[in-house]
Amino acid sequence: MVNPNQAPHITPAQVRAARAWLSWNQEHLAKLAGLSKETLNRFEQGHSVPYSSTMERLRQTLEGAGIRFLFREQIASGIETTAPKS
Repeated sequence: MVNPNQAPHITPAQVRAARAWLSWNQEHLAKLAGLSKETLNRFEQGHSVPYSSTMERLRQTLEGAGIRFLFREQIASGIETTAPKS
């Protein structure tokens, strides 16, 4: 059951899509978010679920670059962007 008081988590697919839109590689996003490239890679490949604080740093970094994460009833459904495509 979904907890309506809990913010939905972004998914690996959303992060990969956001990086692609911004033309960022994993190393660049990891550096900006203050994470290791290995942590980001494991998450994007579905091999780990990061701590909430790590997820929040990823989200804030990508949102700061103009990405908006979309959810439908707290289920990830895509991304939007106000950032110009590089």
